[in-house]
Amino acid sequence: MTMSLTSPVTGTAQTGLTTPGYTVVADTPPNAYSKQWAVTGLTGTQTNVDVHGASRPFTVTVSRPQQIRSAPLPNPVTGVMGNPPRNVYTVLTRKGVVPGTNQNPQVMTVRTEVSVVAGSDIVEPEDIRASLSLHFGALSQMSSGIGDTAVTALL
Repeated sequence: MTMSLTSPVTGTAQTGLTTPGYTVVADTPPNAYSKQWAVTGLTGTQTNVDVHGASRPFTVTVSRPQQIRSAPLPNPVTGVMGNPPRNVYTVLTRKGVVPGTNQNPQVMTVRTEVSVVAGSDIVEPEDIRASLSLHFGALSQMSSGIGDTAVTALL
């Protein structure tokens, strides 16, 4: 895969975090179709934030489909292509969090799923890239607001 993280990773703005950054190291991924990194250090001001540990994971995993699927052939009579399959790529962040004082950690997840219609990667790669550019730009722009909403439930 061409996806890789270079350490440190610069975090985006969040309420209460000052210039957040994350030292990452390669970790053992869950399967041969993934890459994974664990957070081993923090930069900036991130009071009470933990790095990766066995019972409190802090990882980023990127995955691709086990088998890449192609677009189906069009119907020879109608020329219409049936429902094309999708190739799904994911980025998953896992973070151990404690739900209450003296409680066992639970795992919080943040998942971005990219579901590419088979064949569009050949016909319209620029549209795929444009949608991803907008998506990640919007997430970056709204990063602090998303964090506030995840804590307060206010949109």
